Amino acid sequence: MPSAVTLIRAAALSDAAQYAYAATAPANARLIFLAGSCPLNDDGSTAGVGDYAAQAAKCVETMTGALGAAGAKMTDVISTRVLVASARRADLVTAWDVVRDAFGDHDVPSTLMGVTVLGYDDQLVEIEAVAAVVD
Repeated sequence: MPSAVTLIRAAALSDAAQYAYAATAPANARLIFLAGSCPLNDDGSTAGVGDYAAQAAKCVETMTGALGAAGAKMTDVISTRVLVASARRADLVTAWDVVRDAFGDHDVPSTLMGVTVLGYDDQLVEIEAVAAVVD
């Protein structure tokens, strides 16, 4: 089934951004609001301690699982917010590169933010997302 999400590019805006500037979903779409996807192992421990890329990958895995449980997939995501516990731009970019690659051609509108701390011990990355599906 094709995605209900339509990505919107803004030709008048910079093409340096690695994502669409906006996205829409039809009025009959069911919106799915995902909790922040965290880099947690099955036993509740934090995966990839000290490794931004590994934690971003685990967050993507968690997000994919939550989407599947809600009847959605990555191409149904309409927006993301990527939170990275660091003041270093290089750390944000490391996490972003993993997230961006996971979405492939579905360059969903996103916000990348450096934050001071996240909720779990040793947590460096968290991904929030909204998806839209037509049942």
